[in-house]
Amino acid sequence: MSESLSTPTAEAPAAAAQEKAAGLRKERVGRVVSTKMQKTCVVETVTRVPHPRFGKIIKHRKRFYVHDEESKAQMGDTVRISEMRPLSRLKRWTLVEIVKH
Repeated sequence: MSESLSTPTAEAPAAAAQEKAAGLRKERVGRVVSTKMQKTCVVETVTRVPHPRFGKIIKHRKRFYVHDEESKAQMGDTVRISEMRPLSRLKRWTLVEIVKH
């Protein structure tokens, strides 16, 4: 019984902290609406939320400035983006994958 309870090593808390920090990064799926900047695209997400007073479902649109290193994304693509450290005044997201061309 005591053999199954092992003391955690110094590596386990560090790995858990790193996994926890990576898990806190938000991910969104949206549509590319602009690619006019170098290494940057603008992605618009649509979230359906109930109206606070009346309860009717409304669409909430939000635009994110996304870092696209190879400029792979094109207008109209559906992409997955992830939160990251600030790269500029507006850029705090990075392109993870292109879901659909």
